[in-house]
Amino acid sequence: MVEIRADYKQQFLLPPAIEDWIGDDHPARFIGDFVDSLDLRELTFKVRLVEQGRPSYGADLLLKVWLYGFMENIRSSRKLEKACRNQMGFLWLTGCNYPDHNTLWRFFRDNREALGKVFKKSVKVAQGAGMVGLRLHAVDGTKILSVCSPRHGVHREGVQQELFDLDIEIEAMMSEVEKREGEEQGEYRLPEKLQDAKERRRVIAEALQEMEKAERDHLNLAESEARMMRIEKGRNRWAYNGQTVVDESGLIVAEAVTNQEMDGGLLVPMLDEAKENLGEVAEETVADAGYRGAETLGRAEEKGYEVLIAGHSQDVPKGNLFHVTQFTYDESRDCCVCPAGKDLEYVGKDKERDSRIYYCQDSDDCPLRSQCTRAKRGRKIKISSHHRALIRQREKRQDPEKQKALGRRKVIVEPVFGWIKHNMGFRRWTVKGLDNVRAQWSLLCTTVNLKKLLGHWQEGRIAFS
Repeated sequence: MVEIRADYKQQFLLPPAIEDWIGDDHPARFIGDFVDSLDLRELTFKVRLVEQGRPSYGADLLLKVWLYGFMENIRSSRKLEKACRNQMGFLWLTGCNYPDHNTLWRFFRDNREALGKVFKKSVKVAQGAGMVGLRLHAVDGTKILSVCSPRHGVHREGVQQELFDLDIEIEAMMSEVEKREGEEQGEYRLPEKLQDAKERRRVIAEALQEMEKAERDHLNLAESEARMMRIEKGRNRWAYNGQTVVDESGLIVAEAVTNQEMDGGLLVPMLDEAKENLGEVAEETVADAGYRGAETLGRAEEKGYEVLIAGHSQDVPKGNLFHVTQFTYDESRDCCVCPAGKDLEYVGKDKERDSRIYYCQDSDDCPLRSQCTRAKRGRKIKISSHHRALIRQREKRQDPEKQKALGRRKVIVEPVFGWIKHNMGFRRWTVKGLDNVRAQWSLLCTTVNLKKLLGHWQEGRIAFS
């Protein structure tokens, strides 16, 4: 019986060409074509230059390794080094060169901002191929665990109590020292426990000072930029907030990372980013209730952004005749009119919330008072400086077509997060610090777009010049 065996002594008349090692439609070739089409100088990529010894690796080669690594779910510089020696796609991309993990990490560290520009280029390529529509976009964020251990987290209340307990402990030990010094001749050496307690007090006081500086009640000593966020099953964990604007096609057209715990106030900056990347924003952008807010709506309207934000359940009152939405603001008379036809007069401003305050002056004699309010002073209504935008948003949400658009938010943006977390296996940042996390998020979002572009490239619908 004849069996196939490896012949390690076999020699070739002509040496194999690296070009023949992978097929014409191989993803590594796609990454090579994509990177070769970029002007890395324009994107401000840097490479460590050495005047003596071995030459430096080119920025294009290292960028190809990182992008193809993310395509293959390999995100560690050490694992990338190993892949460059063992996997055919990497061997082809590097031309059998083997950058070590230190070189790969330095490239990532030194080009964090440039990696964000590569993402923008992926958006431009998709837009040029007609893959990006401007009819409906969706904005959303996802919380991803930081790399730091929760054991290094401190909380203001606990730190203050620990500092108080330490002060009592140190005071007791100092009293003991003074007592011993009075009883013994010569110098009495401070006990180690006291020295340890003083060192712990110094560390705790510094942590409390850092919290004061950051105006936070929580701080992770190993990663000060991470924040406590509600991330899984109602639990608060150290994390960062990854933001995206996603087109109906599933392509990401804008991305960002913040350590802001909630999404409020992030909608307009994300639309600014989408406009920068595409030249304009979609006809309509939908977002969940986490982005709602009068100021957000007002800023979006000032910039001409059409947004549709899921409202609170109170937007549509059920049998509540005196719900705040049933009060009418009469701008010409600068007063609010209640459902019973009574005027609420202007009494002052709420500067913190940028709104005007109106009180009912006839509440004591009103037969409907019990249905309207239990407040001793009477019913109070606040009118935001962005009141018109709020009213227009409320009216938009009553439109059946707009409700359908809002209903499509989940099927547009949430599959992207599912793809990143499940298919790509990315549930925790592998780098520390906001700048590093932003670069990693840019690479992840670029990878999502490149995976979608790959199919078009394989079918010949995209060609890189």
